Amino acid sequence: MSRNEFACDCDMIHAEVVEKVRKRMPEENVLYDLADFFKVLGDSTRVRIIWALDEHEMCVCDLAVLLNMTKSAISHQLRSLRNANLVKFRREGKNVYYSLADDHVKDIFEKGLEHIKEV
Repeated sequence: MSRNEFACDCDMIHAEVVEKVRKRMPEENVLYDLADFFKVLGDSTRVRIIWALDEHEMCVCDLAVLLNMTKSAISHQLRSLRNANLVKFRREGKNVYYSLADDHVKDIFEKGLEHIKEV
């Protein structure tokens, strides 16, 4: 397949389509924020943490053992995930438990995983 097979070779602009899409397009700062959101998910360690938290609420110690990492490394990654509003935490005595921030995060993660697993 040549490169040109994927390019449009028309001179006509579909003005109605362009205008319709332009009116619905989010503001640039929203799209930049969305890109940053996906950048956070672009790290395999953070994806492993999200996968674990999709299964069950966990503390840093449990995540460290599960992922064979130091507590410090896990905490560093959890900080990034918290800053991106992907995970939340709750305290119970001296323990801090992490979970996915909400159903949106769960849905996005599970849909992505489903897409990757498609044959």
